[in-house]
Amino acid sequence: MLNVYIGYDPREAVAFYTLAHSILERSSIPVSIAPLMRPQLANLYRRERGATESTDFSMTRFLVPALSGYRGWSLYLDCDMLCRTDIAQLASLMESEKAVQVCKHDYVPSTERKFLNQVQTRYPRKNWSSLMLFNNERCAALTPEYVSTAPGLDLHRFTWTEERLIGALPLEWNWLVGEYPYNADARIVHFTLGGPYFEPYRKCDYAEEWFAERRRMKSPAQAGEST
Repeated sequence: MLNVYIGYDPREAVAFYTLAHSILERSSIPVSIAPLMRPQLANLYRRERGATESTDFSMTRFLVPALSGYRGWSLYLDCDMLCRTDIAQLASLMESEKAVQVCKHDYVPSTERKFLNQVQTRYPRKNWSSLMLFNNERCAALTPEYVSTAPGLDLHRFTWTEERLIGALPLEWNWLVGEYPYNADARIVHFTLGGPYFEPYRKCDYAEEWFAERRRMKSPAQAGEST
C-alpha cells in the first residue's frame, strides 16, 4: 500500500479530486489517498497562516511523517498536479538510505504573481517540497511542534535534515507547467502558476488532459477510456 497525502485548499477542491482520480485510475498497486485538510489537523498543528502562505497546505505538508506514525514510506503532492502514469513507477525509486526524495528544481520563477494574484515568492530550493517521497522513520525531526513553530523557509529548504539524506528524483515527476517547455514524457505535471480550473490558465500546457480527467471522474461510464 502506498500512502499518498495531497494538499487541500477549499479554493482548489476540484484539483484535489481530479489529481486523486488520475492517480487511482493508473495505479497498478494499492493506493490510499488522504487530503491534508487544515481543520482536521487542529490537534497537531497550531500555526497561524502567514502572509506568504499561498495555500492552506503550505506548511501542513510537513506533518506527513507524523501522520504516518514515522513508519514506512509516504508520498506528498500539491493538489495542482495531474498524474499521467502509474504511480508504482515512482514508488520503485525509493532509496532506503535517504530521508526524503524530491525533484531538485534549479530555476527562478518567471512571474511576479501566480494564481488568484498571489505574490510569487522566491527562495532557494523553490518547489522541491511540492512533491516529496518521505522515508518516514528518517524524518523524526518533523514533529508537530517543530512544524508548528519552525520558520517556513527552514521547512521548505530542508534544513531539518542533512544534505546527504535528500535524494533526487527525475524532474519528469514534478514537471513545472509554464516554467518548463511542454514535455510529452512528463510523468506528473504541476500547474504551479495556476491550474486550468482558473480562467487565466485554461489554455496552458496539459490543460486539455486535465479537463479530460475531470470529465472521466464525473462520468463513471467513461472510466477506463484511454487518455
